[in-house]
Amino acid sequence: MKKPSQKKQPAIRYTIVPKDLAGHLFNVTVTVASPDSDGQEFALPAWIPGSYMIREFARNIVRIRAEAADGTVQLTKLDKHSWRAAPCAGPLTLHYEVYAWDLSVRAAHLDQTHGFFNGTSVFLRVVGQEDVLHGVDIQRPADPAAKAWRVATAMPEAGAKRYGFGLYAAANYDELIDHPVEMGDFALASFTAHGIEHDIVITGRVPNLDMARLQADLKAICETQIAFFEPQTKRAPLERYVFMTMAVGDGYGGLEHRASTALICARADLPSTATPRGAEPGEGYLRFLGLCSHEYFHTWNVKRIKPAVFAPYDLQTENYTPLLWLFEGFTSYYDDLMLVRAGIIGEATYFKLLAKTVGGVLRGSGRLKQSVSDSSFDAWSKYYRQDENSPNAIISYYTKGSLIALAFDLTIRAKTGGAKSLDDVMLALWTRYGRDFYNGAGRGVTDAEVEALFDEVSGLKLKSLFERWVRGTDDLPLAKLFAPLGVKLAEERKSGKPSLDAGIGRDALGAKLTQVHEGGAAHVAGLSAHDVIIAIDGLRVNGNPSNVDTLLARYRVGDTVTVHAFRRDELMAFDVTLQGDRVPAITLSPAVAGRKSVTIKRPSAV
Repeated sequence: MKKPSQKKQPAIRYTIVPKDLAGHLFNVTVTVASPDSDGQEFALPAWIPGSYMIREFARNIVRIRAEAADGTVQLTKLDKHSWRAAPCAGPLTLHYEVYAWDLSVRAAHLDQTHGFFNGTSVFLRVVGQEDVLHGVDIQRPADPAAKAWRVATAMPEAGAKRYGFGLYAAANYDELIDHPVEMGDFALASFTAHGIEHDIVITGRVPNLDMARLQADLKAICETQIAFFEPQTKRAPLERYVFMTMAVGDGYGGLEHRASTALICARADLPSTATPRGAEPGEGYLRFLGLCSHEYFHTWNVKRIKPAVFAPYDLQTENYTPLLWLFEGFTSYYDDLMLVRAGIIGEATYFKLLAKTVGGVLRGSGRLKQSVSDSSFDAWSKYYRQDENSPNAIISYYTKGSLIALAFDLTIRAKTGGAKSLDDVMLALWTRYGRDFYNGAGRGVTDAEVEALFDEVSGLKLKSLFERWVRGTDDLPLAKLFAPLGVKLAEERKSGKPSLDAGIGRDALGAKLTQVHEGGAAHVAGLSAHDVIIAIDGLRVNGNPSNVDTLLARYRVGDTVTVHAFRRDELMAFDVTLQGDRVPAITLSPAVAGRKSVTIKRPSAV
C-alpha cells in the first residue's frame, strides 16, 4: 500500500466533525475541486465489504445541501442513496449531517464516550472521481467531554500526528472507505510483528486489562500468519496494522479491512491482571483471540485474494459470488489452527473447538438442502437475513466452509503422503492473485480458477469432491479422513435427556419458541416458532428458558406430555412425545495416546 504524498493536494477533500455527541450527529463536508460540468453526482454505498447485506446507509443522512462560490447549488435526489448537483464552477461543496447510533462494526456510532465510523457510512462517493487522491480532515469535537480524545486509524497521516486529529489521506475512494476510524479516550498499546507496527486500541471500561498478555498473544498470532503467507521473506503486505476493539457488556463481532479490523467484544472476554496466568486462555479470551486471528487472516484472504466480482466492488447493489465458503469458511478453518501453530493453545483444546464446529454443522437439517456454494451466493437474502426457519433451510458457509477446508486438508495430506496440504493451495492463491493486488497487477479469482488451482497444486483430481462437498450437500466423511492421521472422531447423536428439540427464549407469559427444528418433538406435535408455552402437564412455565428443561427432567424419552401454548392470542394444546436431545455430541482425540496430529504442522515440503 503506497502512502499518499503529503505535498500533493487532495482533489476530493472531506471534513468530518463530531458535532452533537448527545444527538449522535456527525457534520460532514465534501469539497470537489473540479466537479463534472454536466452536474456532479454523489452516492453513498448501500453496503460495506465483508458484510453481505444491503444496509442503505444513506437513510442516516439527516439533511444535505450543496454550495459553490457563487451561492447555493440545486441538489436533486436520484434514488435512495444518490444525488446530483446542478452544473456549476468549482469548487463544489456538499454539507450534510449523519446520524450515528449503530453500535456495531459495520456503520457509525457517536456519543459522549467515543466516536466510530466506517467510510461507507459517512463519505459520499464523488462519482467519476473515485481514483483521485482523497483527503479527510478529522476534527476534534467542541464538547468538553471529548477533551482527552485521540484518533485511531490505519489511514496514512497527511499532516495529522499519529493518534491525533487533523488531515489524513487515501490514494482513492476504495482505500478511503477501507480505513475505519475510532476516536475517544481509549487504551493503547503497540507491538512489532516481523518488523511491522501493530496497534491495539481498546475503547470502553475494562478494569484490570492485561494489555501485556494481549500484546504477547496477538504478536504470536500475527507473526505466525505473516510467516504462513511469506515463509521466506516474512514480509507483511502492509506498513502498519490496527486492532480497534469496542468492549461492551455483551457483544461479539468483527469486520476486516486492508490494514485494520473493527471488533466488538464482551469486556469479560478480555484478559485481566486479576486472573492468574494459566497455560491456555479461558473460554472468553480464547473466543476473542479466535476473532482477532480470523480478521487478521482476512488481511490476505478476501482483502487481497478476492473473488473476481469483488474486483472492484459495486457498492450500490449486491455483488453475488459462490465463493464465500472459501473466503470466510477457509478463514474460519485457519483462525483456530493459527492459535495452535502460534503456541497459544494445545491440540486438546483445538480438538474441542473443532468438535464443537462439527456438532453445530450436523445440528441443522438445512445442511442437507443447501450447498455452501449456494449459501455463498444467497448470503444477501438468506444468511444475512436469517429467521426462525433458517436452521431447517440453510447452511453456514462459515462453519461448513471451515469443515470443507479441513476435509480438503486431510485429503490432500493423505493422498500425497504428507508432501502437500491446504497450506500449499493458500500460498498459491496468495502468490498468484493476492500479493500484487494493490500494486496494480492483481486481479480477482473465479470459481473455475479456484477449482483448477486445487488440482494443479495438489497434483490430484478433486472435481468429484467439489461436486459433493462444495456444490452438493453431502455430509463430510471426517471420521474416515481423520483415521489415517491418528485421530478418532466419535459421534453420539442422541442422549437420554428428554427434549422438545426447539430453541427457547424469554417471554412475559412463559417460554417463547424461537426455532423449531425439523423432525423434532415440537415440530412433530405441531408447535411452531413464536408459540409461547405457558404450561407443561398443568404446571406453569415461567419466563426463564431453563424452566422448560427443569420440568422435562422429570420425564423419560418417549413419554407424552400436554403442552399449553399461546399462538398469537389463541390458547392451544399439544400432545408432545418427548425425544432424546438430538444435539450431536462430537469428540476428537488422538487414536494413540501422546501422538500429535499432523494437521497442526506445515508439511515439510512447504
